[in-house]
Amino acid sequence: MLNHTNPLIVQSDRTILLDVHAVLAEECRNALIPFAELERSPEHLHTYRLTPLSLWNAASAGFSADDAISTLTEYSRFPVPQAVEFWIRETAGRFGKLRMTVPANVDAEICEILFLETDSLSIYKEINAAKQLHTLLTPDVNEKKLRFILKLIDRGTVKQKLLQLGWPVEDLVPLKDGEPLEISMRKESRSGNILNVRDYQIKAADALVGNKGPGTGFGTIVLPCGAGKTIVGMEIMTRLKTSTLIVTTNISAVHQWIAELLDKTNLTEEQIGEYTGEEKKVAPVTVATYQVLTWRPNPNSSYPHFELFRKRKWGLIIYDEVHLLPAPVFRVTAEFQTIRRVGLTATLVREDNCEAHVFSLVGPKRYDVPWKELESSGWIAEAECIEIRIDLPEDKEIEYAVANQRVKHRIASDNSYKKDIAKKLISLCPEDKILVIGQYIEQLEIIAKDLGVPLITGKTSNTERDRIYASFRSGENRVIVVSKVANFAIDLPDASVAIQISGTFGSRQEEAQRLGRLLRPKNRKARFFTLITRGTVEEEYGMHRQKFLAEQGYSYRILKYVDDETLHEATEIKDC
Repeated sequence: MLNHTNPLIVQSDRTILLDVHAVLAEECRNALIPFAELERSPEHLHTYRLTPLSLWNAASAGFSADDAISTLTEYSRFPVPQAVEFWIRETAGRFGKLRMTVPANVDAEICEILFLETDSLSIYKEINAAKQLHTLLTPDVNEKKLRFILKLIDRGTVKQKLLQLGWPVEDLVPLKDGEPLEISMRKESRSGNILNVRDYQIKAADALVGNKGPGTGFGTIVLPCGAGKTIVGMEIMTRLKTSTLIVTTNISAVHQWIAELLDKTNLTEEQIGEYTGEEKKVAPVTVATYQVLTWRPNPNSSYPHFELFRKRKWGLIIYDEVHLLPAPVFRVTAEFQTIRRVGLTATLVREDNCEAHVFSLVGPKRYDVPWKELESSGWIAEAECIEIRIDLPEDKEIEYAVANQRVKHRIASDNSYKKDIAKKLISLCPEDKILVIGQYIEQLEIIAKDLGVPLITGKTSNTERDRIYASFRSGENRVIVVSKVANFAIDLPDASVAIQISGTFGSRQEEAQRLGRLLRPKNRKARFFTLITRGTVEEEYGMHRQKFLAEQGYSYRILKYVDDETLHEATEIKDC
């Protein structure tokens, strides 16, 4: 039955068009988030695609094929193609066809072999014929069941390879308990604030911990920046009450985790260790950086600090900003599949297309919530995105025209007009705390010097970084200039304006993280300005960067800079 007011058009190639002007568009967008991926987001029609990974993530969180089909049917303008319904059922139905289990009557704590089993003879034969699995799986010839034997240590690698073959594994092997640790959340933080864990934070922890039985205790929690992913991590810790290894992005983030743990839990300083390039203390709760774990003396040597994973009997590993998990850590994560683990992130988007590694090694998406839903509830700040398009200086036009793609991007990003535009925007936002964010260090140095404000780059010492961040929080410095080191895991709750002058080509992940610097709840609307050189590759990259935020319901107000009246219009706060 046709309903021309509905917002969706489902096509036989498994793409989905969303009419953003339809009455039910926002409601429909939220309904699509669990099982569809946004591909393009121009002005009128947004394009989503159904993928095997998006359906398997949904299935692992209890979202069935029937749920997906029901959503498409409810919002579709035309009948959903039968071929799409069939594909959804077939693909989603692959989750659970292969199960990883322990032998019966064997203590999971000491078991060194596992079973991979199926009820389907055709699947069994397909897996048995896969050459890449011959050294990892042995058919169990002593049983009538259709199953293979594998070593415990190969658990993660087998899951990775099977996912590449299109077969997600339902991992039902019980996880081993770590060292016990009595940990609880305070009723009132040390800083004097009443501590209430929000309902969605409780639901996220529930989704990860489950009943602590087989198939629970591992996965990924997706929440926007500013929504309190650290609180979710601590809530999980209090439920599992075990020694915990937390791995995060940089030393500033390590210090923030430690400060939050001391402020909001009953843990003492002696119970928390820092494992970084500056200090290497291992304690019942240890917070480390990805950088120290992936350091090695030379490209051909091993990673000496991977031993941290073995230094205690960890009961939980928290991968903060899991979308940034380095490839070497994936390899060690494949080995440590017996430990409960959670990935925390604002977006599972990875520019290296390794989302499947997160699914198979850390765990599938267990909880997600639309950004706009949290905004409407007041849990994150309301934000407006404004793109200001600026002409390229005439003396750069010929140089730009003859350059290759990478150099074109650098010329457009380095547009000298951007410095003046940023300076004027700052003067028009006198009540705001402002981040000026960019990609190229030389450009940032010039802007920081011209503005007379602090600059933070990868070369800034950790002590100096912490001092600058503290001065920003206190109001001593209202404006700071930051490179991409501030893209993630930095708590700047008072920042209400960001001016993005350059970015990493078309990184959706970066765009989401940069907007996220502004989303801590506050009593004013946040504004995210992006300066783009008009008529250049920056426009194309900018559209790609904005894709993830468009999926979350953000739209960009686009203004062409003509004169300073344009900037007055840009800084007028309007409804999102």
